[in-house]
Amino acid sequence: MDISIVVPVYNEQENVEAVYSAIRAALQDAGCSYEIIMVDDGSSDGSYRELTRLAAGDAALKVIRFRRNFGQTAAMSAGFDHAKGDIIIPMDGDLQNDPADIPRLVAKIHEGFDVVSGWRRDRKDTFISRKIPSLLANALISRQTGVHLHDYGCTLKAYRREVLNGINLYGEMHRFVPALASQFGAKVTELPVNHFPRLHGVSKYGISRTMRVILDLMTVKFLMSYSTKPIQLFGKWGIYTILAGIATGSMTLYMKIFENFSMNRNPLLILTAFLLFMGVQFIVLGLLGELNARTYFESQGKPIYVVKDRINLG
Repeated sequence: MDISIVVPVYNEQENVEAVYSAIRAALQDAGCSYEIIMVDDGSSDGSYRELTRLAAGDAALKVIRFRRNFGQTAAMSAGFDHAKGDIIIPMDGDLQNDPADIPRLVAKIHEGFDVVSGWRRDRKDTFISRKIPSLLANALISRQTGVHLHDYGCTLKAYRREVLNGINLYGEMHRFVPALASQFGAKVTELPVNHFPRLHGVSKYGISRTMRVILDLMTVKFLMSYSTKPIQLFGKWGIYTILAGIATGSMTLYMKIFENFSMNRNPLLILTAFLLFMGVQFIVLGLLGELNARTYFESQGKPIYVVKDRINLG
């Protein structure tokens, strides 16, 4: 299988057939084998009925149905797990992504890239509730991950299959896949793509989602920088805190010896005890993190590296 298209669907009854037809039209002239995997994320409307009808007439259309709504990340993860294509392309099921961009993404992959991220340069969404939070989030994610993309939130992306192996998705992590893939040495680029206004249905995005993205960004930053060496993060802050405690403790003794200031009435004594205790806590937390990291990698036989090619190794 050359290409797998993964489409999460949640209450998109009016869009399902149009999305399917547009994808099929874009791929029929591409001269490659393909499959379309549409994941019904617990829709409460007639989306699954429409998908069932369409799948009955086309073996290339595969349908997965969740028992309840698990969210877009879970739907994409299920599609990735069942995909057989060498190139996997997720896209939204609301007709805002343009399936005609798929051949361009594939061509970019064939230029030698592992991940091609769509960039909705002329985005057709509301400015206050969608564009502004997106601009801020993209700037923050790019800064923290070191992978600079204009549009992390664009679902339309293309991945080489091997890039997705070993990347487990939780929360809102689907938008961070390019950054996580870059951690394993993947070549990442972006490509301007078309974007259309929503014609049917209701958007599932809003400002409230920004907070979840920020929390997941903290997780991604930790995974990218400290997943195999948590002591480097917590131990560093533990040492800084202990040094601060030593400094305040020294100041407390100085004030007692040279200024005859009662230690019992000196708030620095309480601050010293707090800082020393907190510093020890940080170091212990780092050591526990080290134990968990080693248990995770050793119990599952996971290496802490990723090999791209082998020569004469059998």
